This record gives sequence, structure tokens and C-alpha cells, in this order.
Amino acid sequence: MRPITALCFSLGLSLSTLACVDDASDVPGSGSSAGADDPPGWSELAPIAGGPRQEHGVVALDGKVYVIAGAGGDGLNTGRVEVYDPRDDTWSEAASLPVALNHPNVAALHGKIYLLGGMTGDFPWTAVGDVFEYDPGLDAWAELAPMPSGTERGSAAVGAHGTKIYLAGGLRSLTPDFQDTVPAFSSYDVETGEWETLPDLPEPRDHVGGAVVRSTFYVLGGRANGQVNVKDTVFAYDLSAGTWSTRAPMPTARGGVAAAVMDTKVYVIGGEGNQAPDTLGIFDDTEVYDAATDAWEVLAPMRTPRHGTGAVAVGSTIYVPGGGTQQGFGLSSVTESFTP
Repeated sequence: MRPITALCFSLGLSLSTLACVDDASDVPGSGSSAGADDPPGWSELAPIAGGPRQEHGVVALDGKVYVIAGAGGDGLNTGRVEVYDPRDDTWSEAASLPVALNHPNVAALHGKIYLLGGMTGDFPWTAVGDVFEYDPGLDAWAELAPMPSGTERGSAAVGAHGTKIYLAGGLRSLTPDFQDTVPAFSSYDVETGEWETLPDLPEPRDHVGGAVVRSTFYVLGGRANGQVNVKDTVFAYDLSAGTWSTRAPMPTARGGVAAAVMDTKVYVIGGEGNQAPDTLGIFDDTEVYDAATDAWEVLAPMRTPRHGTGAVAVGSTIYVPGGGTQQGFGLSSVTESFTP
């Protein structure tokens, strides 16, 4: 294994953190072969072709994995969209967003991709309510009416069901001294373009996992007003009854998680806010929640611990592209898969 080389620069965060941009060719695990020492179920894939990415959105559409916006290799916001094809382990580029932002709220629904708000600015970051729709047939983004004034946020839990995309919690602003976490909950109807205000989360959350299983929207883990204020809570919203309830907590409290759904199970991967020594502040945990039994199972840890990324299932495999390899910023192009 070659040593990691990285370009490091200060971001002026509240923690004494350096942002390290990995040279993709020197990241452990770059390439596309599984090693004999990989944790069970985990494999390395081709790294993100355009370089390191963190605090981006991840969705699956037509059997491909889209990496959308986030912080790019220079540590600045980007509108780039890169596409991974699991069939041949290759990357390509799609049309860029008209704007550059981080912590976007993204979902794929009815053959298109939607971006519903995010955060912008060099740092500190402020939420914006921009809404865009991506048509893969045209390879083009169309700007839609923005989020209602006062509801703008990034880093929300996102889920989709029927014709609606649900956003729970999120960040309104993030500065070195304060992170404005909100409990807001709302939905966007992709057919009518209408927003609906729904009952708030029981508690504010950001950097949180979101997933829909059948007719229930789950909000898993996350944090509130700070990187180390991590949570193990699981809130469930019955989309038919319109009520929140609490489910079995996560085995490991963490924020900055990635979440992916397979059948009745939600896989929660990685995270940030680890205060144990020698962890760089991040988690390698892989845990799965079975919505049918309200029970958790601990699985093999990640091959490369990360936070600030996303996870999505294509077939029987979950894909986790990019993310931070240390608390705060440590951008990486590492892409790995997990097959339960």
C-alpha cells in the first residue's frame, strides 16, 4: 500500500481541523479490486474520477449512482455532477448544476432527480432554497420555484414516497461558533410543485439519515447544534396517519451518517462525532435497522471510515462514494460498496 498524500488547508472551523484533499491515486483502496483483508461485504471500487468530494448528495437513477454538488477538491462548493456505473466500474460526468453548493437535499423520483435546497458560502455557510429538476434524457437541470421563504435548509433527512419528497430537520446556518439545527418537516409534490408544512420532528436534527420503508419515513441518528452532539434516536413518521413515533435507538450514536434502504431494512453507515481516541473523530460503523421487527444488527465495519457522504442501493449492493476521512474536512475520492 502506498502512503497517503494530501493537500491540507485550514477552514477556520471551531475545531482545530485541517482539511486534507486526498490525491485519488494515493488513497488506500483506490482501484477496483477487493482485498483479502477487506471487512466482510465491503469492496473497493474506482474512485470518483473528478477527485475528492464531501458533503454532497447521492442518489440512484436507472441503475447508476449520481454524486451531486458538495465540496470539491479545492475545498470550495461545486455544482459538478458525476455518475458511477456499477456495471463496468466507471465514472462519467453529467450536466453541472447552475449553482455551487454543499449539503444539498436530493432525491430521485419518477425518473428524475430533484435538489431541494442546500447551503452556500465559502464559510460560514447559509441555507438557500433553490430547487432544481434534472432530466437524464436531456442531461439538463431546470430551475423550479424555490422553497417557501423561511424553510430553506441543507443537511436534512430526505425520503420519497408516491409523488412527494420529504425533508426533515436540517441546518439553516453553520459558523465556527454556532450551528442552527431545526426541527422543520415539510414535503414537496413533484407533480404539482406544491409544498406542505408537516408536524415538526420531536427534536431538531441535522447531518441525519433519512429513509422511507413502505409508508413510514424514518429519521435516523444525526446531531443537533454541533459536531459532537450526536444522537442515537430513530423517529418514524406514519405517512398515512400523519404522526411521529419513536423506534428502537441505533446501537451507535453518530452524526454525518449515510443511509440506504433494501426491502424493509435501513443501513446506516459511517458518521462523525466520535470522541474515542485514534479515530480522527469519525465512525466506521455499519448497522442495519429492520423496520419489520424494530430491531438493529451490527454488521462489518467500513473498509474506509467516512462521514459527509451518502449511500444508495442498486440491486443487492450499497454504494458509498467520497466523504470525509477525518472530523470536519478530509475530502476523499474513495468509493466502496457493501453487499449484505
